[in-house]
Amino acid sequence: MTTTPRFLGACLLLCLALLEAGRAQAQSRVDEKLLRYAFPISETGFDPAQLSDLYSRIITANIFDALYGYDYLARPVKVRPNVAAAMPVISDDFRTYTVTIRPGIYFADDPAFGGKKRELTAQDFVYSYKRIFDPKTKSPSYSDLEEEKLIGLDQLRRDAEKPGASFNYDREVEGIRALDRYTIQFKMQEKRPRFIYQLADAGVFGAVAREVVEKYADKIMEHPVGTGPFKLDQWTRSSKMGFVRNPNFREEFYQAEPAIDDARAQEIYRQMKGKRLPMVDRVEVSIIEEAQPRWLSFLGNDHELLERLPNAFAYQAIPNNRLAPNLVKKGIVMERVPNPDVTVTYFNMEDPVVGGYTPEKIALRRAIALAYNSEEEIRLPRRNQAIPAQGPIQPTTYGYDPKFKTEMSEFSRARALALLDMYGYIDRDGDGWRDLPDGKPLLLEYATQPDAASRELNEIWKKNMDAAGIRIEFKVAKWPEQLKAARAGRLMMWGLGYSASSPDGAGALGLAYGPSQGEGNLARFQNADYDRIYQQQQLMADGPERLALMQKGVKIMVAYMPYKFSTHRILTDMAQPWLLGYRRHPSAREFWKYVDIDTARLPR
Repeated sequence: MTTTPRFLGACLLLCLALLEAGRAQAQSRVDEKLLRYAFPISETGFDPAQLSDLYSRIITANIFDALYGYDYLARPVKVRPNVAAAMPVISDDFRTYTVTIRPGIYFADDPAFGGKKRELTAQDFVYSYKRIFDPKTKSPSYSDLEEEKLIGLDQLRRDAEKPGASFNYDREVEGIRALDRYTIQFKMQEKRPRFIYQLADAGVFGAVAREVVEKYADKIMEHPVGTGPFKLDQWTRSSKMGFVRNPNFREEFYQAEPAIDDARAQEIYRQMKGKRLPMVDRVEVSIIEEAQPRWLSFLGNDHELLERLPNAFAYQAIPNNRLAPNLVKKGIVMERVPNPDVTVTYFNMEDPVVGGYTPEKIALRRAIALAYNSEEEIRLPRRNQAIPAQGPIQPTTYGYDPKFKTEMSEFSRARALALLDMYGYIDRDGDGWRDLPDGKPLLLEYATQPDAASRELNEIWKKNMDAAGIRIEFKVAKWPEQLKAARAGRLMMWGLGYSASSPDGAGALGLAYGPSQGEGNLARFQNADYDRIYQQQQLMADGPERLALMQKGVKIMVAYMPYKFSTHRILTDMAQPWLLGYRRHPSAREFWKYVDIDTARLPR
């Protein structure tokens, strides 16, 4: 074949064009401070009131504003004013919280505002909290807020549930009122010493504008409009999201109170103190479910941050839990911390196979839990990046006790087999698999996701159930679809993780609170004694009596086993050398505004 001068010229022009495009892209990265990273699970939407998943709440925490937030560097965690002008005025009985909002805070521009700048007011918070009680919203956060016993809101909800009725947002109630344009007051039926944590969760209780909700109606999950530092710019569902600075964001500067003995936090503070927030111009979040491409995107400098090092690469990236020499040479920074989370498998208590409260059903769930080897899960799929869980209360939260032991972490195949035999779960037809006491096949259906990490966890379940003579099958679907089915009570079993949204570990006890079934309580567990304990400890000040009650609640969960709590994960985050100021916070999710990009260190 003969190569013509014309062909060579065309190749040369193409190469020059590609080179110029590469230069333009590199220059764009220098001109625009860009933070890029990936979620392993796709978002479900952007309406704070309708969300329960961690990753969507990360997004909303950076778009919307709560009254309070957390000091980014303080450990132990410390609540501080966000859009509030000061800490709340709290009555001596912890039943009334009065908050003043700073004037001059504005929502991002949106057609819903008719071309006018829209100021944040106390009434916006009244409306936003009321939305969670509106039955039409179907808020997963309703049970959490309902526990606070805000006077009059439950009656508003009951009235809206009557045939033909709708929620009356204009009716004033004592429990949440705008005293004037900038002052909001909360009143509870009972004392609530930790209500401040609800006021500090921007991902759930961030202020939305009524005009925006009414304009977009059923499409509100696609149209987030907040007063926070960023606004949605581009969105390809379950693929990629782009966010830019909110031009209307208030004048705010980096402030923190790091502990004197926290060298890393002190270093970050010296570097960031006084900088105007946010410091980056744009944030791009990709959805990359498989671990390998997520890892390679970070190694290839396509991402500034690797949040949650995939377990599959733990031995390669952090041998002996230290940063590998090749990564040290690249200037990569590592942060490894116990995560305030717990991984669980729940049993649907309404399922005809694994649900129910009769002795043989309780025995089946306990036998399954005893037959499952959590230590094997930690050693193999989790590559020793986790510790055994004794119950729902997460590390670094109030109430977590590393010395507290329960049957939850025990692996005993012999005890599991004995329980199954004792209660009639035996092989009746000779096919090698155990049957139900009535002779019908015993088949577990376990919901899971189509990614490599989930497949590794499934292998542990399959191996352990096979050894116990229990047949198990896996129902594969994307995470948002599984969540939807879980809320509707259509899954028998599902494994997932719960992260603490506040420094108080009692939030995890809500997983078994009866009134929140189908919301936080996906197992749909109901037990009157447990509910009384849960409600009682909520009213108590922190101390030995409350801790004892929290542990009593955990023991009830262990006895009935609506959940098999397996592990608390240890997380390793990695940052490129040009990403400045990143640090994982135990409770806050709104970290985007606290990091910066050193454009001089970007790879050319």
